Amino acid sequence: MLLWTRRSRVLLWAVFAVLFTAIVLAPLLMIVLASVAGNWTGLLPSALTGSHFAQALSGETFASLSVSIQTGVIASLVSVLLGTWAALASQSAPPKLRKAVDTLFHLPIAVPSVVLGLALLVAFSRPPLAFNGTRWIVLLGHVMILLPFSYSTVSAAIARMDPLLAQAAASLGASPVRVLLRVRLPVLLPSISASASLALAMSMGELGATMMLYPPDWRTLPASIFALTDRGQVFLASASTVLLLAVTLAGVVILGLVRGRAAQR
Repeated sequence: MLLWTRRSRVLLWAVFAVLFTAIVLAPLLMIVLASVAGNWTGLLPSALTGSHFAQALSGETFASLSVSIQTGVIASLVSVLLGTWAALASQSAPPKLRKAVDTLFHLPIAVPSVVLGLALLVAFSRPPLAFNGTRWIVLLGHVMILLPFSYSTVSAAIARMDPLLAQAAASLGASPVRVLLRVRLPVLLPSISASASLALAMSMGELGATMMLYPPDWRTLPASIFALTDRGQVFLASASTVLLLAVTLAGVVILGLVRGRAAQR
């Protein structure tokens, strides 16, 4: 406790500010500057323009943004539904079965996303499940990446939930379905919303498995940004990155508002 003085706190915050600025703020600032740079030959851009955003909001780049939004919403919804169902179902399972379910649902975390993408290509390239070259294999890859986090978030909330709430409702004559819909799910709603926010943010930025899986007509914005950077179109890639960050942030904020209202209940 003697070490936790005002001077040590100030020093700790100063170190944090320096590291946060160098690791997070500075790269973001460079991306924002590059997104509006007409020419960059010195320390800072010598000309500013909005043409890169105009390009990013049209043509193939805008189509990729639309694909990312659709993929993020669908994959997040599916992963939250499956993760919540699995967390609720495993709660009443025997300990050994619950441990096996936990291991199974956390397994994708231990596998690199590129390996996961390759595994999906091998598994779904032949009938009767020939998804290779379709949007469905991209959606499946995103769901597999997001599912462990959705499951973990809801499972942690279930572990903290007071079991007396459900027991009291059941003792008053409520059916198991009514207890689930009127007691357990409302209590879990903030955690479900948090898992949806995390899933959406992860899906919008996912690249590793997507690069292995996407067909020409279903390319997400991170894959397009990678292609633009590979072709040397750094300014357009930066503008697309800013758009991706803005859309992702908007989605997370909306889900955060839902989570806040759910917590107030």
